[in-house]
Amino acid sequence: MGLLTSSLLALRRDRGLIEKLPSYVSIICVIIGVVWLLLLPLDEYSRKTYISENALLPGQVHTYFAGSEQKIFNAYKHEVANLTGQPHHAYEQCDVYVFMLIVSSVAPKLVEILRSSGLKVATQKYEYVVGDDVHQGENVYGIIHAPRGDATEAIVLVTAWKNMEEQLNQNGVALALTLARYFKRWSLWSKDIIFLISADSKAGPQAWIEAYHDCHSANVESLPLKSGALEGAIVVDNPLNHSFESIHITYDGINGQLPNLDLFNTAVSIASGQHGIPISLQQMWKSGDSYRERLSTTFRGMVSQGFGQSTGPHSSFIPYHVDAITLKTVGQGWQDDMALGRVVESLFRSLNNLMEHFHQSFFLYLLMHNNRFVSIGTYLPSAMAVAASFTIMALALWIASGRPPSDTSTASPAKLSEGRKMEVVSTGDAVAVVPQEDMRVLERELLLPVTSIVTLHILGIIPFYLFNHTNQQDLRYVFYIFLVVNSILPYLVASTTQSLAAPTLQHKLLLKSFSFLLLGMFLASLATVNFSLSLFIGLLSSPLLLVGIRPVSTTKTSWPRKMIENLVLQTLSPPVIIAALCWSAGVSVESALLEAAFGWHVWGVWTQVIVWGVWWPAWLAGAIGVSLQT
Repeated sequence: MGLLTSSLLALRRDRGLIEKLPSYVSIICVIIGVVWLLLLPLDEYSRKTYISENALLPGQVHTYFAGSEQKIFNAYKHEVANLTGQPHHAYEQCDVYVFMLIVSSVAPKLVEILRSSGLKVATQKYEYVVGDDVHQGENVYGIIHAPRGDATEAIVLVTAWKNMEEQLNQNGVALALTLARYFKRWSLWSKDIIFLISADSKAGPQAWIEAYHDCHSANVESLPLKSGALEGAIVVDNPLNHSFESIHITYDGINGQLPNLDLFNTAVSIASGQHGIPISLQQMWKSGDSYRERLSTTFRGMVSQGFGQSTGPHSSFIPYHVDAITLKTVGQGWQDDMALGRVVESLFRSLNNLMEHFHQSFFLYLLMHNNRFVSIGTYLPSAMAVAASFTIMALALWIASGRPPSDTSTASPAKLSEGRKMEVVSTGDAVAVVPQEDMRVLERELLLPVTSIVTLHILGIIPFYLFNHTNQQDLRYVFYIFLVVNSILPYLVASTTQSLAAPTLQHKLLLKSFSFLLLGMFLASLATVNFSLSLFIGLLSSPLLLVGIRPVSTTKTSWPRKMIENLVLQTLSPPVIIAALCWSAGVSVESALLEAAFGWHVWGVWTQVIVWGVWWPAWLAGAIGVSLQT
């Protein structure tokens, strides 16, 4: 036992162990994070969905939306089609400006229709300016005051003239008008019901929910009519002019926020259980329950959550603690519009039963099938393991920065022992003999590395501002200019630093240590809010652990190795990754950046803040560190 203890004491002072072990441990943490994620679809790590709030009672009521309501729906459908005075195909293909004129012209007619059904009706105009793009329109909404309520709670039914795919939502609007007339005749409501018909699926719902909570800008009108606290929102997206096959439920919110799982489970229980309508999610139209399909659904959900963009009108409600989902009809089958109406009716009857806001079920989860999910307690260790890899490396570099330089890589063990003073280290009855110089700790010079790290993070403001305030016609050129500048920036910074400050080996170690430390802290904090974004950025940054770190020595780096490391880093730079993602998705860079700018200005999406304020500075520090190697 004494021999083992003395050996451990000697290993504790072993320079080679300190240099190599953290690298191996960090890579193992990344591998553990990936393997952990791959295990989630297994039955042993996931759970079947269930409804925690017993008051919802999904599918326990008889729905009456049928029969004569079919004729009313057909009449409203014909009325909506005639509002524009254009053929259906021309209405879909008109440009945005003409489309907004059409929508504005039909707002008075929608007000008349809702008012004739007995609702209190109001309108709201809005305008958002992103670069040189102007997004404007007019929302129309009506309120049914609950006969059995006191106007303190409300549920929202949302439809938009065009959905996220720019398809005309003619049947969705007609169904909303039919349900408004239908719901008005019932006296069982304990909550107010608000019918919102927005001009579009992106800016309209955001303008309305902002104004409802008095958080709107000067270009968005206030709401003349309001109700109580919003308990939930259901979006109807029915762009089909024929019978549908299934309902696709979209639930992803802005910045990766999710609605309460009880709302999703209630919709699935009602649609598939009560009415026999198949349910799909994450664009898995024929989703099965195999491991591969579960993993694919999970990954699609993580990608959507990682981007943080709005996936439908419901996304605008979730940041205001209003649980919301979108019901979209897909495929061609035998389900008609009345079936969708009965699903919405049953959903509203369940939400009407709520005694308090959704709170019992999960708000942080990963769905891998209609009836299977993983909670945060199960999937969070995956991102935490990846974040921990950077923290481990940061601590190892901090320790290495306090050690005196060594030429262990060029001298043999026999020569190293010659002329070196030895010191005896003892713990109890265990004794170890170590070189005395390995016991010394150098004073760390922090000014240069701390200033460099702060400067690199401040530089993130430049691309963030450029891509959010550049006009659409110039956005592509600005991006590619930045791509070129970004490729040579590490060499320019490294050469300037070498000539002006002459950084020592300790400075280089501390630069990497602080960079990894901040990256690990940011990723660990982000994982509790947006797990997917944290994991993806951690995995994309993990090559820094390989090419940006090497055993601490004073030997020169071979040119082939240095070129390979620079090539790997340039390939994995944020601008290159963004261009590659756009190419793989089949979208132009300017459209992707314009959508991201819209997300920042209108929705408040902070994915860009993470990309340019956390990921890019960490990459830049790693690239500069490689360029500084002699």
